[in-house]
Amino acid sequence: MNILEIIAKKRDKKELTREEIQYFVKGYTNGEVEDYQAAALVMAIYLNGMNDREITDLTIEMANSGEILDLSSLNETIVDKHSTGGVGDKVSLILCPLISSLGIKVAKMSGRGLGFTGGTVDKLESIPGYNTQIQMNEFLENVKNIGVSMISQTLNLAPADKKIYALRDSISCVDNIALIASSIMSKKIASGAEKIVLDVTVGSGAFMKNVEDGRKLARKMIEIGKLANRETVCVLTNMDEPLGYAIGNTLEVIEAINFLKGNMPEDLRQVVFELANYMIKLSGKGNDDTQNKELILSNIKNGKAYEKFIEMIGNQGGDISYIKDISKFEKAKYIEQVKVNENGYIQSINAQTIGQLACYLGAGRIKKSDKIDNSVGIIMNSKVGQKVCQGDIVAYIHANDKEKIEEVKEKLLQTILIEDKPKEKIDTIIEIVK
Repeated sequence: MNILEIIAKKRDKKELTREEIQYFVKGYTNGEVEDYQAAALVMAIYLNGMNDREITDLTIEMANSGEILDLSSLNETIVDKHSTGGVGDKVSLILCPLISSLGIKVAKMSGRGLGFTGGTVDKLESIPGYNTQIQMNEFLENVKNIGVSMISQTLNLAPADKKIYALRDSISCVDNIALIASSIMSKKIASGAEKIVLDVTVGSGAFMKNVEDGRKLARKMIEIGKLANRETVCVLTNMDEPLGYAIGNTLEVIEAINFLKGNMPEDLRQVVFELANYMIKLSGKGNDDTQNKELILSNIKNGKAYEKFIEMIGNQGGDISYIKDISKFEKAKYIEQVKVNENGYIQSINAQTIGQLACYLGAGRIKKSDKIDNSVGIIMNSKVGQKVCQGDIVAYIHANDKEKIEEVKEKLLQTILIEDKPKEKIDTIIEIVK
């Protein structure tokens, strides 16, 4: 067996065996397969596809290319949650302590942001003192002792996926459902969870731009889950406009804190409650949607979810005085109002453009080495369907570079489409795929 034969086989639209996939993944991970050879095979996969068995084998081999996290010492069914990414997505910050407050253990490893999509780790690290890079034994002890821990994906988890993803990015082979599905699921399998809830975002601010592609991706990941003995549920959510109101690291942490204290933007509430409902179901703690959501709401109203967030932050070195008094967070030097110049109804707010503008202000990274400015970003003051009049404030720009403000303001107004006709509000939960 050699890599040239494997490349030729997929080039000719033939099915690869498990052994051939294993040979490629192992060889590329340890450097025996060259970048240009891997690029040729990935391009052949991109053009000619893979069947479900091939995708599952690729997923399992990438998962097995590094450490597999063993969560058996927790003696409980662990349910993991993953989002395919979006703008204003602070769901994990809310969901993890909320689920933990219901007596369900949460061992969550998250990633950093890149480009216009934000990263949970960056948001956590905007809380002074919070340590996302703790040792594995401490991570597991935290979960045992207080029921929740959120850390960075610093372990040697699915290293083959990291290499293959970087390669895909460099040869324009990112937007392929089979490759996306295997990438996501390899990391989830390596993370050790028995059951997985996936937030598959759809729309302008998501990787899947339309519902049908979202469904295809969801079905692929569910099929991989079945073949890998991981029960998986996908919740398709709308990312045509930013989720909640805040975009930017500190701004999103503040919105998450306010949510846990009962101030819940409706679209964010729907996503959090639906994902939490399925995490409860998969953990075996409750099968009734209504009862589950009543429990979720109860633990927000009685303060248990908020207290669990404080406990989690303090337990990993975070300064909880910032959580208790959000005015302590560092603010941007300039906070500029954005006012509309016309009357009408908001028809659309392009989430990707809003995310790119926040990134331009310094809230995100274009490349991994970029330094994030935690205090900058955008707070939207409007949603699709809302009626606005000339002079109404539709957003606030938080910036530390005065020269960027006017440019961001102009582009932000251009991305908010206003017309005379009323517009129905966007459905946040599109559908459940399981």
